[in-house]
Amino acid sequence: MLSRKRIFKYLLLASLGFGLSGILGLGIAYFYVSSSLPRVETLSDYRPPLITRIYSDDGTIIAEYSRERRILVPIDKLPWQLVQAFVAAEDSNFFKHSGIDLVSILRAALKNVAAGGISQGGSTITQQVAKQLLLTSERSFSRKFKEAILAWRMEQALSKKEILYLYLNQIYLGHRAYGVEAAAENYFDKSVEQLSLAECAILAGLPQAPSRYSPYRHYKRAIARQQYVLLRMTEEGYITPAQADQARHEKVEIRPRLNTHLEETAYFNEQVRRYIEERFGTDMLYTGGLQVHTSINIAMQQAAEIAVRQNLRNHDKRQGYRGPEAQIDAADQDAFLSEQEKTLADEPLKVGSLTQALVTGGDTEKILCRIGNYNGIIDIKDPSWASPISVVARDVEASGNAEPGQPSHIPLGSLIDVEVTGMPKDGSLILALDQAPLAQGALIASTPETGQIKAMVGGYDFGESQFNRAIQAKRLPGSAIKPIIYAAALDKGYTPASVILDTPLIFEELDKQGEMSAWKPKNYEEKFYGPTSFRQALTHSRNVVTIKILEDIGVGYVANYAKKLGIKTPLTRDLTMALGSTAVTPIEMLNAYTVFANGGIRVSPSYINKIVDRNGRILESIDPADFASGMEPDQRLIRKPPRRVISKETAYLITNLMESVVQEGTGRRARVLGRPVAGKTGTTNDLKDAWFIGFIPQLACVSWVGYDQEKPLGRGETGARAAAPAWIAFMQEAIKQYPARNFSVPDAIEFYPIDEKTGKLLPDNDPQARIEAFAPGTAPTARASDEEAPKARDFFRLDQEDTF
Repeated sequence: MLSRKRIFKYLLLASLGFGLSGILGLGIAYFYVSSSLPRVETLSDYRPPLITRIYSDDGTIIAEYSRERRILVPIDKLPWQLVQAFVAAEDSNFFKHSGIDLVSILRAALKNVAAGGISQGGSTITQQVAKQLLLTSERSFSRKFKEAILAWRMEQALSKKEILYLYLNQIYLGHRAYGVEAAAENYFDKSVEQLSLAECAILAGLPQAPSRYSPYRHYKRAIARQQYVLLRMTEEGYITPAQADQARHEKVEIRPRLNTHLEETAYFNEQVRRYIEERFGTDMLYTGGLQVHTSINIAMQQAAEIAVRQNLRNHDKRQGYRGPEAQIDAADQDAFLSEQEKTLADEPLKVGSLTQALVTGGDTEKILCRIGNYNGIIDIKDPSWASPISVVARDVEASGNAEPGQPSHIPLGSLIDVEVTGMPKDGSLILALDQAPLAQGALIASTPETGQIKAMVGGYDFGESQFNRAIQAKRLPGSAIKPIIYAAALDKGYTPASVILDTPLIFEELDKQGEMSAWKPKNYEEKFYGPTSFRQALTHSRNVVTIKILEDIGVGYVANYAKKLGIKTPLTRDLTMALGSTAVTPIEMLNAYTVFANGGIRVSPSYINKIVDRNGRILESIDPADFASGMEPDQRLIRKPPRRVISKETAYLITNLMESVVQEGTGRRARVLGRPVAGKTGTTNDLKDAWFIGFIPQLACVSWVGYDQEKPLGRGETGARAAAPAWIAFMQEAIKQYPARNFSVPDAIEFYPIDEKTGKLLPDNDPQARIEAFAPGTAPTARASDEEAPKARDFFRLDQEDTF
């Protein structure tokens, strides 16, 4: 029988053997694994995916693009209490260990053995960084072993501050927020530097389970976890019990980060997004952390969005009420109202809100409705755009009153569009009947001198249609093309005092079947006006006079003239050009008109001012001052330099002529601005497109209205009625940013009193005289008293030889 001494000796030798075997095994495992591990030195060039941000002209964030919502923050800018909160909650020995906390690992190992697998990690902050940046999230003993090796190596290569920088910028904290800065914005709508101790403790409680402790979804759990973090901070001596108690009693307000400009700038944002993706690629857009500074002006963009939407709704109402959107069975009504109630909890109703209402009762005087848990009433006893209306039984077929005087039937259980017009204190709602418009609109505005786009609306609702009509829709400009023709005529010897006879025209041409047919152009009013001055012809948009001018100066000349003004679409080279027979985009028309507003100088439109990468390096810029920083030519925004394309005298004269359009002609509605305005209406013969294009010295704007599937806008829906109201509503807000200013008059312009009927000179004191502007050397020399007024035969004879 072995003695106790010998037994002890064998046990000691066995223990040593097992120990040496274990050490040898660990050594072999270390050398086997370590050779395949990533190098920790790569962490010194930490370049995680970052948000690309789009800014307005005043630095307001209007859009963000990212795969991981992360904003890098230097460790020195983080509140030290935030750092202490994370350390206390996640790794209390962080400042003491060398990457591995053996006590925590042993505690976790015992729990894992008991659980029969990996149930608890026991990872230090350094190990978490190693896992997130250098390894996968696989839950296995081999991954934990690799993690420990890397953590130890990181502690040798990096300082504690550097490790904390990586951790606090990389960690996922819920709701697409990566890093503490993104989380601070997400939950508190503030920068991490502004966080209170109570808020720091909430963020520090999230890494364990961001979804479970989300302050959005589980506020009580988040606060309970916050209490734990504050307790740990107290135990570690980071804060005093008094500080912890004060933080516990602080009412933390969860304020989700909301981009209130996202919807109103949607069409513009999409244009910017597409440019960046095409220029730099998808990865750079969503991970590159670009700072994109644009020209959009928030106040103008808001005004543009409201103007377009309200104008389209007003136009739609002029076409009559189409009837209810739908009708739902009684069994589905409770579900509809319940779902609506949930939506309204996130987006409460307010005066001006547009929504759907369920018809629950009513008669010929009122409609009773339900919206979520609200009761509403619509007064319909007075005549309105949608009258006459009556609420009928459920089994009666719904109908609209698109024809004047036609009654509209709204069955019980119908869903109707409404606008909230009042919210009495009793919890009820006062509503007005509404309907979503079928027509579409576009508005785009820019500064003539710089070409910078200040507002862009591409349609009624970006959510319904992403097609940007401001820059993508090719539509017939109608009479809006006329200023281009008249400007070309000025350069061909015409003057504002030239007189042209407005009389019938007949043009014979071969049709598609090879047979002769006659084209008899006419004015919108379907009558002729005889001798008409150049100014009056444009002021009142005379079609026949415009065709005569175009035929005289040549369609090829005008087509080339339009091209140099910025109309890229080749114009149809026949006399129908005078009526706007070639479809062009609103931005093309804006380009041409800004030449007039800019004194004859063409400036390329632009909407991006500067693009800066994550390191602060300028990638593109329109500012010549930035070129001195060593930018390569291909890094500059590719943009043609401003160049003169017509004389400043011609630009002034056509502008002056368009001032008459506003003061005396088809654009009279724009007089409401109460300052110098030049503009032109545009209406196609079939009323499928309506335009108003105009400018003040500092801002030019195009408004267009039409149906995507082309059809007439309705009786009387001209440019003045259908498009001008949106232009006016926008400009009334936009001009608040600019002082009133007259259009600049070139020194060479001459002014003379003339007789509009003859285009000849009158004495200065003649009450019939009109002071007219002329380019140098073009003023008439003959006096009206020298001869009789011109006869029709002097201008045009309607006989065989004058038939074209």
